[in-house]
Amino acid sequence: MDYMVLYSSKTGNTKKVATEIFSALPGMSKDMQNIEEYRGKDAEIFFIGFWVDRGTCELSVIDILSELHGKKIALFGTCGMGSGTDYYQAIEKKVTVWVPDDCEYLGIFLCQGKMPMKVREKYEIFREDPREEAFRKQMLRNFDEALFHPNDSDLAEARLFVEQVCRKGEVYLK
Repeated sequence: MDYMVLYSSKTGNTKKVATEIFSALPGMSKDMQNIEEYRGKDAEIFFIGFWVDRGTCELSVIDILSELHGKKIALFGTCGMGSGTDYYQAIEKKVTVWVPDDCEYLGIFLCQGKMPMKVREKYEIFREDPREEAFRKQMLRNFDEALFHPNDSDLAEARLFVEQVCRKGEVYLK
C-alpha cells in the first residue's frame, strides 16, 4: 500500500482533516483508520493525525510513532488554543521527538480546531486581577475564533500539504 492515514480525534476536527488528506491522496493504494482501529497495515507513507493535548500529541500517537521504523512519516493535527508559526513550531518540536531516527520525516500540517463548550465555560469566570482578566478575554476570543475551524481554507491547505509530502516522499501525484 502507498499511503496510510491514521488519526486520533476527540471532537471530530482531526477526523475532518484526515478525511480531506485521504481524499487528496492519489490512486487507490491507500487506507484511513482511527488509531484505535489500526492493526499494523504497512504503507510507504504514513500520515499520522492528532489533536493537540497541552502542546503535544496524546499517548496513542506516541505509541504508534514509536512502532514505525524505516517509514516515511508526515504529521497533521488540530489545536484549539490558537494558531501561529511560533506555536505550531513548538508543537512540531515536541511531537517529532517521537519519530524514530530510522524514519524519514516529511513535515507537519497544523490548523486550529473548535473546542468543547466546557472549555469556554472555564474562561467565562470573571477574574479580579487585571492581568488574569486580560488573559481570560484573550482566551474567550480565541475560543470564539476556533468555532469556525477547521474551515475550507484549512482544508485547502491540508490538500497542498499532501502534494508537498507526496513530492518529498517521491510518490508523485498523477
